[in-house]
Amino acid sequence: MSTEQPNGPSGDAAAAGADPTPIFTKMLDFIAWLTLMSRHFPRMHRATITQRLFDAVLDCQERLIEANQARGPARLVLLQHADASLDKTRIYLRLAHLLHWLSLGQYEHASKQVAEIGRLLGGWQRTTRRTVESSR
Repeated sequence: MSTEQPNGPSGDAAAAGADPTPIFTKMLDFIAWLTLMSRHFPRMHRATITQRLFDAVLDCQERLIEANQARGPARLVLLQHADASLDKTRIYLRLAHLLHWLSLGQYEHASKQVAEIGRLLGGWQRTTRRTVESSR
């Protein structure tokens, strides 16, 4: 399978509007896990830090979806925006750990998930960059 994400998912995933490629699956799994974990975050911070964490995560997911539909330089820009949102996610996760909202094990799990998403995103960016450069 190419790292250039396909536009047309097939099967039940297409009916649900989800793309079955690895980065989309891993991102969705991470969002689901984080949603469960955030239930234990202090209520007084749900409108601030927790909200910013989810803004970053969901922005990353949305940019990935948009990049999947785009081509050429537009795709590359969207992937760069997704990467910036992933960086923000890392910072907010670290803060959640420092504030003891996530245990060490939970933080390590989240970090591994985000690192894997980052590797997949980096590969997609490299492939897209080569495609854009070769079409010039």
